[in-house]
Amino acid sequence: MTASHTEKLQKLAELAVRFGVNIQPGQELLVTAPIAALDLVRLITQEAYKAGALAVIPVYADDEATLARYAHGSEAAIGHASGWLYEAWGAALSSGKCARLAIAGDTPGLLADIDPDKVARSNKAQSKAFRPFLDAIVGNNTNWNIIPFVTPGWAAKVFPNDPKAEARLWDLIFAATRIDQPDPVAAWQENFVELKRRETILNEHDFSALHFEGGGTDLIVGLARGHKWVGGGQKLPNGTAYAPNLPTEEVFTMPDRGRTQGRAVFTKPVSVAGTIVEGLVVEFDAGKAVEIKAEKGQDVIEKYFTTDNGASHLGEVALVANSSPIAASGTLFFNTLFDENAACHIAFGNAYAMNLRQGADPQKAVMNTSQIHMDCMIGHAGIAVTGITQDEARVPVMSNGEFVI
Repeated sequence: MTASHTEKLQKLAELAVRFGVNIQPGQELLVTAPIAALDLVRLITQEAYKAGALAVIPVYADDEATLARYAHGSEAAIGHASGWLYEAWGAALSSGKCARLAIAGDTPGLLADIDPDKVARSNKAQSKAFRPFLDAIVGNNTNWNIIPFVTPGWAAKVFPNDPKAEARLWDLIFAATRIDQPDPVAAWQENFVELKRRETILNEHDFSALHFEGGGTDLIVGLARGHKWVGGGQKLPNGTAYAPNLPTEEVFTMPDRGRTQGRAVFTKPVSVAGTIVEGLVVEFDAGKAVEIKAEKGQDVIEKYFTTDNGASHLGEVALVANSSPIAASGTLFFNTLFDENAACHIAFGNAYAMNLRQGADPQKAVMNTSQIHMDCMIGHAGIAVTGITQDEARVPVMSNGEFVI
């Protein structure tokens, strides 16, 4: 008997709380979500309390409220961010007494018709204020998780002019999160075994750099000294296991801030500050994006890369097989949680401390720091990735989009 939509939402809530966040008795849970996800948030709240949460704090985002700020807000309002809020959230997460669950379902391109200068000013203020919250997350201080929810705006972007757009996208979401399988947790654990296998092999090689070739991309990404590959589920220092992203199909590590060289042709659009950037091509020299071209949204992406000194450098490089379930769906999701798990990618901005081995020096690693972190996809069915060893030997890692290592 096929499960109903409500039953699948219940399974998604259980997966998020029990396996994704893995809320611990006595923890609080901060939930951020689009207001359309109210039903899912209520199910998550029930599950969290059943699991022993002390409090569940939902915070909702609303497209109309976001647009109202640009339409009616003063110049001061556009450049303002409530730093006190993110400081409080960051302190709560850093203590480990509060976990975080984010529900992703933003409307792609919501701010496409807004003045790019206003968007850039707002983004810069928000990114700066957001830093304490970001540091608490990437510092592996607490258990956290991101899951999807289909909103009308998102579905309409993926399947335009289709009256069944939301139902079609939900089918893909339930498949990608393995909710459509008899035991979603067992299915994720099996997937994590494969991701950990790739992680282990890459860490054993300890490459100096990766060379990406194909589809116009010819890019060498130098890797940080003491870098560590990570994939699948994670653990806090106290041993609590959690799964940051559901879905996840990547293994990723830290680049050296100053050793990326060459040309990257991005294979999927990127959502930047509420605008869809398409046809992005970036030239790198000594680690920095020095030439930026885009078929659509160039003004937005250029301003985004000037957010701070680290915004035009890389903080992450990730490998994803072209046969991943999300890539195999053949769908462009216009959502980073999904599109980054369909293709190899690089991320501009802040690096993650979890990608350094214990005892490694962030300064010697040349770790990038920034107020932003933006994933951009460069993978495709023809991509080749070669590992360059410390003595400059070349080792095939991926061929035609698949792992060969």
